[in-house]
Amino acid sequence: MNFNEFELHEDVLNAVDSMNYQQATPIQEQAIPHILSGKDLLACAQTGTGKTAAYLIPILDKVAHEANAHTGALILVPTRELAVQIDQQIQGLGYFVGATSIAVYGGNKGPEWDQQKKALTQGADIIIATPGRLIAHLQLGYVHFRDLRHLVLDEADRMLDMGFLGDILKIMSYLPNERQTLMFSATMPPKIGDLAKRILKNPEEIRLAVSRPADRIDQQFYLAKDEQKLPLLMHLLKGVENISMVLFTSRKSNVEPIVRALRKLGLGAHGISSDSEQGEREIVLRDFKNRQFPILVATDVLSRGIDIDNLSHVVNYDVPRDPEDYVHRIGRTARAESKGTAMTFINEHDQKYVLKIERLFEKELEKKSVTAELGLGEAPVFEPPRFRSSGRNNSKSRKKKGGSGAPSARKPHREAKPQSTVDTEGAAVPTADPGTAGAPGTTSKPKRRNKRRRPKKDQPKTVNPTEAQAS
Repeated sequence: MNFNEFELHEDVLNAVDSMNYQQATPIQEQAIPHILSGKDLLACAQTGTGKTAAYLIPILDKVAHEANAHTGALILVPTRELAVQIDQQIQGLGYFVGATSIAVYGGNKGPEWDQQKKALTQGADIIIATPGRLIAHLQLGYVHFRDLRHLVLDEADRMLDMGFLGDILKIMSYLPNERQTLMFSATMPPKIGDLAKRILKNPEEIRLAVSRPADRIDQQFYLAKDEQKLPLLMHLLKGVENISMVLFTSRKSNVEPIVRALRKLGLGAHGISSDSEQGEREIVLRDFKNRQFPILVATDVLSRGIDIDNLSHVVNYDVPRDPEDYVHRIGRTARAESKGTAMTFINEHDQKYVLKIERLFEKELEKKSVTAELGLGEAPVFEPPRFRSSGRNNSKSRKKKGGSGAPSARKPHREAKPQSTVDTEGAAVPTADPGTAGAPGTTSKPKRRNKRRRPKKDQPKTVNPTEAQAS
């Protein structure tokens, strides 16, 4: 479908043409008409399908036809990298419209805060923000969204995974009730449906099937314990030429050791994580895109939403928990009819996630065990939870009344966990009410597991050691 068929404003069409957008992608073809009509929308589509343009193009069309004195659209995103990327895309698509925008995120210094404050006070056509940093500005009282017409939650599933639900609901309390709300998510777990019921009004729904990886991608799965992964990686990369690789790891503590090991092998490598300074992260990303060095080591902060592709290799140092994330990561290789290699290391604890990938692909994946022949010791046996005994005794562990032994301390209810304003680019700020069970500064009494006899009169009450420690 050609963009001219959407009857967009001339300035938007000029921008689309200048950015060499030829035909609308499936998500754009389905989403743009709904957004132009003013309907709420719940859309499930992978990153890399053109979903950002799917909502930016109709929103910019609205900006071209309207003249708001203050902010007309707010886009909430999970990470600062995605905020910066969307802001850059607005600059391109909104060039002829003259749309103003600003990315609001943490991890920066005083001048950036002042710039954000000025934009939030005076108003920009579109604001892209991480929830934690926007909450910080909102609490100071100078942010007003009275003219807001559009709210977008991009990568909503990732925001919920990162603990932003409380922040999202709090932000929405500052917004006018009459608005258009758009939710975009790469996956559709039950919690996304629950949030949609709370914030969307009679939404249209779009669900695009997860695409399979290209056949040109050589998918390699290696069984390896954590201590075997680094020497195994060094062995696999020996002799590889013209490499352009991103390595994903779930732990920040892995980044620097991996970078040092790669450099010892003579490979130029840099790493970024949520601990990296914002300026440093932007420079590293820019230099990697410009092919200034061949290998980028990153935590899961880069796993979705960042425009890096045309790679020769993708390494999953840890197995992604979501199979859709796996598909998107390895899809950064084998672009434009080229070939690519995706290597995934599987330890004892990540095997259940491999099962999810196999269910998505509807086939069993070959797992290689090579550490023993390389002198690194035996690899873990692939024995995911569904095939192995839990090791627990099936009999009840509770002691009968009058039995000996202290009862185990009960785990607190999940909701007793303190909520936090988790800004991925800064420190977490507790937001739980002081009186809430489990909030900082309060102590919740553990419930007894077993009833005990009431002590006789004048008899001292015994205290179980386990309960005394729990208190």
